[in-house]
Amino acid sequence: MNARRALKTPVRLSDAPTSIRETFEERERGFIAPYGCPSAESKGRRRAETPCPIRTAFQVDRDRILYSNAFRRLKHKTQVFLSPLGDQYRTRLTHTLEVAQISRTAARAMRLNEDLAEAIAMGHDLGHTPFGHSGETALKEIFSGAFAHNAQSLRVVDILERKGEGLNLTWEVRDGILKHSKGYGKIIPDNPNEQPATVEGRIVRVADIMAYLNHDLDDAIRSRVISADQAPESCIAVLGRNHSERATTMIRDLIFSSRLEGDGFKLDMSGEVYGAMTQLRHFLYENVYRATEVHEEFIKAKKILSDLYEYFMNKPEMLAEELDNMEMQPYAGNALPHQRIVADFIASMTDRYALDLYTALFLPSPLV
Repeated sequence: MNARRALKTPVRLSDAPTSIRETFEERERGFIAPYGCPSAESKGRRRAETPCPIRTAFQVDRDRILYSNAFRRLKHKTQVFLSPLGDQYRTRLTHTLEVAQISRTAARAMRLNEDLAEAIAMGHDLGHTPFGHSGETALKEIFSGAFAHNAQSLRVVDILERKGEGLNLTWEVRDGILKHSKGYGKIIPDNPNEQPATVEGRIVRVADIMAYLNHDLDDAIRSRVISADQAPESCIAVLGRNHSERATTMIRDLIFSSRLEGDGFKLDMSGEVYGAMTQLRHFLYENVYRATEVHEEFIKAKKILSDLYEYFMNKPEMLAEELDNMEMQPYAGNALPHQRIVADFIASMTDRYALDLYTALFLPSPLV
């Protein structure tokens, strides 16, 4: 009777000899493969802080990103099609969630740190400009040829969030965010210096392209920029005829083709699937991203951002007011050139914010 009563007595977590976080860290050590990155082995943060008693370091990073202003703004930032009116089109936010899901699935199957993979995925596109890559191109031309959305994403988490204090993320998450972008280079680059330091970060890099190849094809067909029968049959035969089939094919192929090699773990894909993905990406660049309908809208977007940039370069008093509206002011004592502040402001805008601001500043309003 006493033994039965003892079993029913609840155990309070506060009575445990270690914190909840330490319990999770111990669980990670028993599960994560030698080539993974346990939370307790993080290289740390830029500024030292007391660890959370409940969450691991990478769980804290994920939550900080999730609750950031920049993350919320992703819901009104373009993926491919500018300010799409249809509810079915992807935005930077839905893209980010798809990348996070793919990354977690692959990381779990490979016995890696899911929380690290998810944190990197959630933060990888925080620095994307309004109007997709046309906004990035505009800032390259009018601000600096070195402007790149991956570096801007790191700038968001290091400086721009929390009014200049940044999110103070771990080294591993920051590294994954900075090195997630591959441009039009190889899906899995040969040069290890082009890849994130952790396998979890490398998974996000591949998951990013898996997600956009799949959903950009969907959105291009939905918008009638292309028809379904235009997609290369050789790609469709290998990858699948709908979103679910393609995602399943790509994720499974990455998981089962990756392997231990030498002293490390090599992410890899079969020649058949890798080739189909490469061909599909080339098709999307030629027939969707550079399509006349899409390109003409991007030209308009570049005009909007260029005019806004010039306006705020010449009117610092107006810039201060807008920065306050975006909760980007003050910069916590960081002395930054005016040009840099304007570029940060432009990059942080959503499509809708940029359009509304441009209308208010440059288009005539009817007299009441």
